[in-house]
Amino acid sequence: METVRKKDIRALSLEDLRGFFVNNNDKAFRGNQVYQWLWQKGIHDFEGMTNLSIETRSLLEEHFVINNIAIDRQQKSKDGTLKNAVKLFDNLIVESVLIPTATRTTACVSSQVGCSLDCKFCATASIKRMRNLNVDEIYDQVVAMDKQSRYYFDRPLSNIVFMGMGEPLMNYKHLMGSIAKITQPDGLGMSPSRITISTSGIPKMIKKLADENIKFGLAVSLHSARQEVRKQLMPFAEKFPLTDLADSLKYWYEATSSLVTYEYVVWKDINDKQEDIDALVKFCMHVPCKVNLIEYNPIGDDTFKQADISQVEKYQKALERVRITATIRRSRGKDIDAACGQLANKTKGLSS
Repeated sequence: METVRKKDIRALSLEDLRGFFVNNNDKAFRGNQVYQWLWQKGIHDFEGMTNLSIETRSLLEEHFVINNIAIDRQQKSKDGTLKNAVKLFDNLIVESVLIPTATRTTACVSSQVGCSLDCKFCATASIKRMRNLNVDEIYDQVVAMDKQSRYYFDRPLSNIVFMGMGEPLMNYKHLMGSIAKITQPDGLGMSPSRITISTSGIPKMIKKLADENIKFGLAVSLHSARQEVRKQLMPFAEKFPLTDLADSLKYWYEATSSLVTYEYVVWKDINDKQEDIDALVKFCMHVPCKVNLIEYNPIGDDTFKQADISQVEKYQKALERVRITATIRRSRGKDIDAACGQLANKTKGLSS
């Protein structure tokens, strides 16, 4: 008897599913029913598709698999932050973080196993990029954290930021596919305005994103507006200079009318001088923007130490003088492995 090689069912489009049922002498609308179970209800087994007959469920079991994620490890901070080590179907590990405040919960979602880039201050950079996450693997992180939000904080997930492991714009196709599943009425139905893509700054891809006529937000991990400093922190910036980044952000704003958020960590003796402050203020003149001055979550490298709060406040005052909103954001999850890549590194070590 010939063995049927099972396919990942969530790699199929709605039309593919409808066609499968027609080819198996059933009604096309069965495909719609299965699609709803997969993308609206987030179910991970065929037995749970209770409006399908036993025969139909057996047919699906014969031909397909559902490659779902699993929470391998979880850490909970005293401040309520939840850090998940997420195991994929091939046993690779990524991270997701759920960050609660008094009024909302935000999911920090990964897009790659490891990262395509080489930022010196990031724990993920020590994990080589193994592969991009699939649409369903990104979607599953959101579903899992929505369940955690309801369980721990008694409210649904309110916001999503693609700021976990990986550079989201280097996994563009699956990023956009997952956002479609998250926002469309036949998916989770979340508002695009509640989603932010955080990028290290890939000019060509920012322009491509602007052309999509999207409604979600854009954040850029900037960390220095001086090219010589930025390329030391983020070596890939040698290929993507600040002049090109500025041009792409102007293009973004002209296309979307959406302001840009700059994520900016101030490190001692690295970017805490007056010339660094002046350079950021000047860079902020390119497009309407706001700045998040983020407290650094250490990764065990003594090169990078949080600057004194007085220096961070100098940044804030300089930006506010030119009417740019600058918010000092305290680090969350200090008592757990909350910095990007930390828990994945530990979990990888335990499983090797």
